[in-house]
Amino acid sequence: MNVRKITEDDWEDLVSWWDYWPEWKTPHRDMLPEGGTGGVIIEKDKTKVAACFIFTSNSKTAWLEFVISNPHYKEKDRSELIEQVITAAETICKNLGYSFVYSVGRNKSLVNKYKKLGWWVDKKPSFEMYKYLK
Repeated sequence: MNVRKITEDDWEDLVSWWDYWPEWKTPHRDMLPEGGTGGVIIEKDKTKVAACFIFTSNSKTAWLEFVISNPHYKEKDRSELIEQVITAAETICKNLGYSFVYSVGRNKSLVNKYKKLGWWVDKKPSFEMYKYLK
């Protein structure tokens, strides 16, 4: 298993993952930290399994978002590897001096992973909103 920074070479794979999941929309690269490379990806035996992005701020809070997984990776450790990419991002945030990590989501499986990892989860659903300022 290998956790590493997302690179330009990963972008097309990430887009194909977003395209596969019907409820996801590929975020515009300008919306992502470092133009789509500001996050971490986890691999097992050179197969990319999951990734997430880390948004930093001028507060003590970092935002962990756009957790995405390879829809074709069906091994038994899939859930564990997704949790590990989240945990790796948490560690990076802590090492950068952040006291809190924040995320928004609606996928029940992912929400349950956050709960398992000790995150507080609001009981009321939220809506993600953004506006592209051209």
